Amino acid sequence: MKQQTKQNTLKSSSAKSDTSTRRQFLIQSGKITAGSVLSGVVLSRAYAGEDNTIRLALVGCGGRGSDAVGNALSSTTGPTKLVAMADVFEDKQTRSYNALSKQFGDKVDVSPERRFLGFDAYRKAIDCLRPGDVMIQATHSAFRPTHVAYAVRKGVNVFMEKSFAPDPGGTKEILRLGEEAKKKNLKIGCGLMCRHSYSRQALIEKIRDGAMGQIQLVRAYRMDPGARMGPFKGDRSEELLWQIRRPYFFLWVSSAWFIEMMIHQVDECCWIKDGWPVRAEGLGGREPNSDDCSQNLHTYAIEYTFADGTKAQVNSRSMRNCHNDFATFVHGTKCAAQFSGNVHAPTVQIYSDQQTDKDNITWKPPREKMSPYQVEWDELLGAIRNDRPHNEVRRAAYANLASIMGRAAIHSGKIITWDEMLASDFKFCSNVADLTYDSPSPLQADAQGRYPVPIPGKWREI
Repeated sequence: MKQQTKQNTLKSSSAKSDTSTRRQFLIQSGKITAGSVLSGVVLSRAYAGEDNTIRLALVGCGGRGSDAVGNALSSTTGPTKLVAMADVFEDKQTRSYNALSKQFGDKVDVSPERRFLGFDAYRKAIDCLRPGDVMIQATHSAFRPTHVAYAVRKGVNVFMEKSFAPDPGGTKEILRLGEEAKKKNLKIGCGLMCRHSYSRQALIEKIRDGAMGQIQLVRAYRMDPGARMGPFKGDRSEELLWQIRRPYFFLWVSSAWFIEMMIHQVDECCWIKDGWPVRAEGLGGREPNSDDCSQNLHTYAIEYTFADGTKAQVNSRSMRNCHNDFATFVHGTKCAAQFSGNVHAPTVQIYSDQQTDKDNITWKPPREKMSPYQVEWDELLGAIRNDRPHNEVRRAAYANLASIMGRAAIHSGKIITWDEMLASDFKFCSNVADLTYDSPSPLQADAQGRYPVPIPGKWREI
């Protein structure tokens, strides 16, 4: 989950719908650069010169979405405004609007008629934007491909939160949309903020320069008390919304607990190795006599193998009264290093040998002066204003796919390969785009209000 150093609220501005195609490329200085206009290409912020405000539409008004708006409105790259909001839950939207308005004043210009509710609200919010503005997609990952597809079709830039799809089929849709966005000159930022950490980038540079020798092992941990879910006791007509309010407990809604918590660490492992794993295997389980009615396992231990035969170990445990840890370590033939710290803190340091002790540190990068959450937004908005290439979809989708590969290996009890992941079109729910308030849930509880838990040897999700 996103670190709470991130700004918690946002404000935006007026949003008259202006669907006319904009002229050329807006440069930060405010000048317009002349150039040829290619058919089908959306030009970056080519405004009439008098208005260089980038408008924002927030789709998904929970904490992550509100935080993202906060970063966008706090950017010093140029003026931004929030002009539309969409959610299926009015109470969440109201809380977000009130908090953002209080913090950001007239940067939040979302009149009641631009606060949309319903499963189709995303379209109405995006329709309030002009070509070149930004849709913040911060709903649960089941809805990400559908909403991003509409934004790309409308010529709107995108920032999307992690995770990016709950299954291989949805992830492949995201990959396709990334390529479509490139053809239309749209910018897409993806919420894997650790890639924007200056401290981690400095260590990556040292690794690439050979300071640690050949990388042999990466170890990533997120072990904490976790969370549990009680039984569903409502009417079947309430089950869909009940599940959407509890996304981390259901695979179809938002990838469930493991990927929501661990995708950053999986991405770090792949970044360190500068590649994607060729296979994954692992072990997992639930605590004895658990009253947890969700689909989650409580332990996940994955061994990823990369093309050169080296390994990454990713370990997650969600159990009370146990040792807790939240860090990523890397071991080379010359020495070890810490790559990441508690709650994604930039705890980055190199040790003199393989002992990861405090008195064994030989190098640290300069202290970060800006949160990676802010940096990722400054880079996206700067790319829009200056028409620089900016499309993070491929690496974000591949990190998502690697995370699903590890989860699937544990759930199925099998070795899963990268080639199998690329070939899979599996989806937990094939009709997400058609859901309404009246739709039945794609997953229903048993008579005790419990939901199916993956059983190795029987379960399939690729």
